[in-house]
Amino acid sequence: MSDPIPFLRRLFDRAVAVADPMQSLHRALPERPEGRLVVVGAGKASARMAEAVEAVYGPCEGLVITRYGYARPCRGIEIVEAAHPVPDKAGMEASARMLEMLGDLGEGDMVLALISGGASALLVQPAGAITLEEKQAVNAALLASGAAIGQMNLVRKHLSRVKGGQLAAAAYPARMLALMISDVPGDDPAMIGSGPTVGDDSTPQEALAVLERHGIDLPRAVADVLAGPSGVVRPDDPRLERVANVIVAAPAQSLEAAAEIARQEGMTVRVMGDALEGEARELGRDHAALALEIRDALAPGDAPVLLLSGGELTVTRRGEGVGGPNAEYALALAMALEGAAGIHALACDTDGVDGAAEVAGAHIGPDTLQRARAAGMDAARALAQNDAHSFFAAIDGQVVTGPTLTNVNDFRAILIAPGA
Repeated sequence: MSDPIPFLRRLFDRAVAVADPMQSLHRALPERPEGRLVVVGAGKASARMAEAVEAVYGPCEGLVITRYGYARPCRGIEIVEAAHPVPDKAGMEASARMLEMLGDLGEGDMVLALISGGASALLVQPAGAITLEEKQAVNAALLASGAAIGQMNLVRKHLSRVKGGQLAAAAYPARMLALMISDVPGDDPAMIGSGPTVGDDSTPQEALAVLERHGIDLPRAVADVLAGPSGVVRPDDPRLERVANVIVAAPAQSLEAAAEIARQEGMTVRVMGDALEGEARELGRDHAALALEIRDALAPGDAPVLLLSGGELTVTRRGEGVGGPNAEYALALAMALEGAAGIHALACDTDGVDGAAEVAGAHIGPDTLQRARAAGMDAARALAQNDAHSFFAAIDGQVVTGPTLTNVNDFRAILIAPGA
């Protein structure tokens, strides 16, 4: 093909489309219950999930918290926008109202909880005497530390009054059906949005160990909370007996949808997994080495090879630039390929936001470094400063989608052509 980048973008768009709650959520909805139904939720996809619920049930009572710019029109469910990835006052106040709403439910009532990636920041009620400012500081430090998502969510649970099963416990004795869109490696419901409807047997001491391992300074109130008993609900807690957790969309489904398009085009597809983790720049270098190895083994006339992967990469912040895991992966990949012919790639977050920037990610090709030099951009310096978004903005290499209204995490595609 003359220009592989539009094809790679087509694959990404398909991966996003199959995870759209309007396409996936209705299959998991039971018949509308006879008694009182309350819809709550949080996450980047939660407003779209609420819209999908009302498309089936009609107007519903409830409250859902989503990221600024991700609201959707609902006829009964209140949609509140708040900050992500660092929580803000709007999210905290809405979370408090949500807990109050659940507090007066009875055994004959039902709660429909809509949880997606981003709920960890949007659903916020600090534990103990922790202030919002202290919660924000710890959260920002975790995001910059390079900690894996599982480690971050472990800490978030023990600093919260709502995560780690506490949202479900607040609704007891009502029945609860939690519908989830997974953005975490392994699709563990306890990790999606820090598991507000799922029990957890971790301890405050484990959370403290994560913070110490990454050298994060602890405000006194945070240290006090982690020194005392946790509010996290254990998996065998009776208050969770009336809770069902169901995943309605996951990264593997999106990767397979993209893979099917490539197979129809006669390509050889290798799905390397939907749960890859680690430093973005390191995985970029590893994937460059693999791509070169595959290209060198191809003979003229062989089918092109497409490498697909998902998961959630991390960035250890070293500089003061503007970047995100997908853009940093793409930059490191381009540097390691050194302009190798026949290899193009795209790396994006399916929620449309890579890091904290309103950019989904980036694409690269054999001319990426050449175009960067012509634009006066130094790739090595940009990587050292965690400034991948600025780098790709200068060479028109960004992928900008706007709010996608879903979130099944990273999507990476590398297209390798033979005979180059």
